[in-house]
Amino acid sequence: MPKTITLRLDDKVYDKLQKAAAHDNRSISNLIETLALRKLEEDIFVNTSEMQEIVSNVKLMHKLKRGHLDAKSRKGKLIG
Repeated sequence: MPKTITLRLDDKVYDKLQKAAAHDNRSISNLIETLALRKLEEDIFVNTSEMQEIVSNVKLMHKLKRGHLDAKSRKGKLIG
């Protein structure tokens, strides 16, 4: 079931979104949803082929597991 949210936007941001939505012949809501989903897919989620490549790399998986255990037990230094 669709959810409704309230989003506060600066006038300049709203105008940009309105123009982009009109250019694509869509609503502002649809534009924001599309852009948000695209950003999630590109920057946050790993695609299936990349994940298969990571998981199939035994040496990398061993290092990741070891690093996870070290972090969990607070081994090492945080370098900032």
